[in-house]
Order: sequence, then structure tokens, then C-alpha cells
Amino acid sequence: MNVELISVGTELLLGNIVNTNANYLSRKCADLGFTLYYQITVGDNETRLTKVLEDALKRSDIIILTGGLGPTEDDMTKEAVARVLDRKLVMDEETREKIKAYFAFKNNNLPKDRQDSEITINNWKQAMKIEGSIVVENDNGTAPGYIVEAEYDAGSANGSRKQTKRIILLPGPPGEMIPMFENRILPYLKNLQDRIFLSKMVKICGIGESKAETLILDLINSQNNPTIAPYAKSGEVHFRVTAAAKNREEANQLLKPILRELENRFGSNIYTFEEKETLEEVVVKLLHQKKLTLATAESCTGGLFTGRIVNVSGVSDLLKEGFITYSNEAKLKYLGVKKETLDQFGAVSEQTAREMAVGAAKIAGADTAVGITGIAGPDGGTATKPVGLVYISCYCNGKVTVRECRFRGDRQKVREQSVIHALDLLRRCILEETEIDH
Repeated sequence: MNVELISVGTELLLGNIVNTNANYLSRKCADLGFTLYYQITVGDNETRLTKVLEDALKRSDIIILTGGLGPTEDDMTKEAVARVLDRKLVMDEETREKIKAYFAFKNNNLPKDRQDSEITINNWKQAMKIEGSIVVENDNGTAPGYIVEAEYDAGSANGSRKQTKRIILLPGPPGEMIPMFENRILPYLKNLQDRIFLSKMVKICGIGESKAETLILDLINSQNNPTIAPYAKSGEVHFRVTAAAKNREEANQLLKPILRELENRFGSNIYTFEEKETLEEVVVKLLHQKKLTLATAESCTGGLFTGRIVNVSGVSDLLKEGFITYSNEAKLKYLGVKKETLDQFGAVSEQTAREMAVGAAKIAGADTAVGITGIAGPDGGTATKPVGLVYISCYCNGKVTVRECRFRGDRQKVREQSVIHALDLLRRCILEETEIDH
């Protein structure tokens, strides 16, 4: 099944509103195993929308439109669909009664001086439906959605050929669109599935995108089913492995050998196989499992690392203290970094990073600690210590590991990459130390 998304609204074209609907619907269509080749955004213009619809019907089996179902003059999605399918707009009495009930309820909850004596005529526009369409109830607004099934002559090189097309019209506000899709459209679309798609996400840290892809280039070049799709994130590489099958059990069997092979090749660089699990969640889970406490000491990241850790529920049981020691004076005062260390090696050095982690662990009485010091830029770099140079240290059960990193990008990018690498270093140190203890 080929699906096409059409987002209607001039405000989307102008960038006044971020198109979160397209993102949501793309993911849902992928989960259903539908193929998505086109996403179109068109303004509130019936002529242009009509042309977009005609093109979509020639190449796609299912067209999902969002927006343009409201009561105002520029809401014209229904009108365009009706024109393309050569159908009339007719009154839906059930929707009309629901609109009346909605406004009656709204009036009853307003002071008398603010109540409207009658419903303005443009609201009845929302009660008009495309002839022969299925009305989809909106539990969160007045504009219903619609499902239109039609035999459409898509045309071909060999002449006319009619195909069954399905056009789904959804309201634009995400608070209305998402519940309608989840509760009513999703069950309808599931009945159209001829196979299911099952995906697993392999998340990797500590290896760059190009190196990671090179390590599995043979798998990518020979892929068929399952498929492997790489996604690069700041400081991370994700591989989505997807299998198509008749049922979930068969899809799982197809996934297993590929996942095992990826695990063999990437080893401890893989931090999770769960799509929604973040690196910080994995780190906090490890700390809980090993019954370890944590302290943090940050300079160039200014609390960004601690903030990521604090995002995880339950971290209060293990995070002892966090220090932001941006100046040399703060490093001396709060972490016990030696003055001679700062004088001889500087604030951005392996030695200072080491003493930051040890000092934080000692003062907080923590089992583990992370120290981060570097030059985030745009100023402050030298020939020997350029912008992007960051030292990350990890104290774990008496052992200190320091990693020298050289990042590219603007100030925020350097800080974000520092946090990712610090989380990864802490994860690896916990795994290594606890494996040695075992």
C-alpha cells in the first residue's frame, strides 16, 4: 500500500506552525508497513489543493489530508476532495445535532452576558460531508473527519484503469487529529494491511557514523528482508532493523540473526536495543543495578550533563551532588583541585579533569563521579588547546579514566557532544569495573 500525506494550511508554508502532524503520521504509516514516497504541504487555495489531490490519486493508494476542515472561508479540504471525485457535499444530520449540542453546552457554561443567542451560519459548514463518505467522530472538537472510498481512474500507459483509492480527511489541530487517528483511523488502516513490519533499534555510542556504516557495509549492500537503515545523531549512531512478515512471530525470527550479527560486530558500543530508551536512562539503570551513587563536576558543560541525568525518573536515589565549577577559583574551592595542577597544566587538561572527578567523589561520598572541562568556544582556543578540546574523566570505585576529545561545531554542539561522551564513558567504566569485580 502506497500512502501520501497532504498537509493543508498557509500557516504551515509560512513556518508559523511546525508540521508535527506529518512527523506523527509518517511514523504511524511506517509501523503499519505502508510505503510513503510523498509528503506535500499546500496552502489554503482550492485550485492548488485540487491539483495536488489529482497527482496523489495517480500514484498512491491511500491519501491522508490534515487541516482545512474548520468553519471559515479558507477551510476548503472537503470542497477540493468533492470536486476531484465529482461528488456533492450533503448535510450530515448527526453531525449537525452534535454541533448544536456542543454550542448549547458551551453557552450554558458562560456568563449570560457572554452567551450567543444563535450559532453563526459558518459553523454548519462543518456538518457538510462528501457524498458517500464515512463520518469519523471528533471527541475533541466540532470538525469531524472523513473516510472516502472511491474507484478512481488513475490512467496508465496502457489506457484507463480504475483502482480503489482511500482518502482520509483529518482535522489540523494535533489535539484533535492524534486521538481521532489512534481511536478510529488506525483500526480502519490495520484492516488494509497485507503484512506487518517489525523494527528494532540498535543504538551505538563511541563510533562515528562513517566507521559504523563501514563495519556493516556488506550487510547493507546485501540486505533484502530485514533491512538496515542508519540514523546519525549527535555523538550517536542508530540502526533501525526492520522485518516484513505475515505475523509478529515470523518477523521476530527474521530479526534475530541480524541483531546477533550487529551485536558481534559492535559489542559494548551498543548501549540499547530499545527504541525509546535513552543513553541517560541506560546509565541510571546501570547505577541502580550496581547500587552505585554518582557525583558530577562540570566546567564547560555548565550543568548540562547533570540536567540529562536528572531527566530520568528515580535518579534522586543515587545522585549525591552536582558541582558547576566554571572558574579556577571554584575548582580549587569546591573540588580540591590543586593550585599547582592548574598552574602547570591549566584548567583544560587531563590532570585537572582527573582531580575534578576524584574531588567530586570524595566530597560527595559517591561511588562514581564524572568531571568535564574544555573549551566550548567560540573564543578561548589556542594552537595547542583549540576550541573543541574537552577532557572527560570518570571515577569508578577508586579507578580514574580520562578521555581526551576534540569536537567540531558551535558552542552548543561542543557542549552537547561532551555530555554524550561523558554518559558513554560513565557507562563503560561501570561495566568494566563491575565485570572485573565479578
